[in-house]
Amino acid sequence: MLTLLVPLQAFAHAPEPGRDVLLLGAATDEQTPQRACSPEVLARHQEILEVPAPAEGWSGQPQAVDVFGVFTGEVRISHGDRQICGNMHDARTRDSRFRAGIGMVVVPKAGDHEPIVVSWTTPLKPYWVPTVRLGAPSPVQQNDTARLLVRVSCIAVAIALALSALMGYVTAKDRSFLIYVAVCLVFVLWQSVLGGLSGYPEPWLPVYESASWWLIALSAVTLGILLPVLWRLNGGDRLWPRSRLGQQLVLWAGVATALFVPWFGVSGLIWLSDVLEHVFQLGLLVCLGVGLWALRRRDYYALAGLSALLPWWVMMLADLVQAQWLIAYRIEALQLSATWFLMMSAYALNLRLGRLRQQRDEMRQLADTDGLTGLPNRRAGLRLLARHLERPAHEQQSLAIGFLDIDLFKDINDRFGHEAGDRVLVAVARALRTAVRAQDQVVRMGGEEFLILLPGANRAAALSRLESVRQQVAAVSPSLALDGLALTASIGLAVWQPGRDDLAGLLRRADHAMYSAKRAGRNQVYDGG
Repeated sequence: MLTLLVPLQAFAHAPEPGRDVLLLGAATDEQTPQRACSPEVLARHQEILEVPAPAEGWSGQPQAVDVFGVFTGEVRISHGDRQICGNMHDARTRDSRFRAGIGMVVVPKAGDHEPIVVSWTTPLKPYWVPTVRLGAPSPVQQNDTARLLVRVSCIAVAIALALSALMGYVTAKDRSFLIYVAVCLVFVLWQSVLGGLSGYPEPWLPVYESASWWLIALSAVTLGILLPVLWRLNGGDRLWPRSRLGQQLVLWAGVATALFVPWFGVSGLIWLSDVLEHVFQLGLLVCLGVGLWALRRRDYYALAGLSALLPWWVMMLADLVQAQWLIAYRIEALQLSATWFLMMSAYALNLRLGRLRQQRDEMRQLADTDGLTGLPNRRAGLRLLARHLERPAHEQQSLAIGFLDIDLFKDINDRFGHEAGDRVLVAVARALRTAVRAQDQVVRMGGEEFLILLPGANRAAALSRLESVRQQVAAVSPSLALDGLALTASIGLAVWQPGRDDLAGLLRRADHAMYSAKRAGRNQVYDGG
């Protein structure tokens, strides 16, 4: 609370006495920035659209015009003597009422028939055409704001996924998470240029008039990342482990292409964008085939890859039929598809993290378990005992331990063989587990020695339980069907003395008590104090 309240108290601007409102800012004489429609800009506008007035003329009400889906260059909107020019990659040149597109509100005179004129530069691809929305200011601006929210949300999701992957790296120390972070950041840059957010609220990327070069270069990099990741998600790595070299070649080919983009002219960019599109379509087809093949082989992890492919295939089919919704919302569709791809990749990454944790737990279990009896081994037993001794003072409870040694075990091995000796150890371990409570622990310390931890047991209770354990061991002999076998065990008891015992001292007293039981004739419990 102090860390929150002290800075707030120090930097807060308190309202004036007697007022319940905080006024920030001051009056300004700064003019609204607008891009002048210079002759150089207009000379590059080969595409012109005249939005005609209704047959009876304009109604005299305000008309909002919003132009979006322009990937590069400036847009001019004019009506009569009024005109504006705006650039998607510099929000300072646009009307602040329009955030995802370039817009203007005009008020034609009632009955006027002069059209609203929109012009722009010819796009690189024939179907990268802009969309012009005309209507009342409120619904047009709301549609524009909704587009902005979708674009910003997609970038925000990518950043959140990157931060989550960083946390995963801290947990798992697996560099796949760092690679995923880099992928998310590349997609953030690509989406920012694609949707014009590289210039909002002010340009933070030097896109300027080179938007086509930026867009093609980042598309090449994202393509070099997207196809190998989709290959992996669809099980290509699992079906063909040697395909990693091909994946790396695709990645570095995308990066190399991006580096050479600044040397391409406009015609070269058109050719390169077509090549990238065909490579992408071919890659999607290959990944789909791999995913279906992996699914047929019952590799259900490929479902994540097939899910990641779904929106891209929807867009490809919509392009084939020239769906109007895709023309109008191409930028949002691309960003949503990319975001879905990142989410499916994060899902697969989390599955990987789960498998890593499962493998780690299994390895830890194997490292802490005695392979013959299934009991905790010496290392795990000492850790359990240390955990009991290190409990805080308010959680401390009495603790007794029993050190058990099977009597004359070497003779058993000599008489019946080592295989029979192993059977004896397994049977004794089973009897010990049966003889103790759920909260007690039985540990195989090595050879024929076992450690029994009795948390919460005082001296009398511990003696009683260990005596029961001794009897259970003696009762094991008939079940082994070894003629002449009479199993017995010597057990040494030690009760923890807080402030006087450490781990080594407590074990030493129990061990000495066990040897005292053997010297006293075996097959008994000896209290070592």
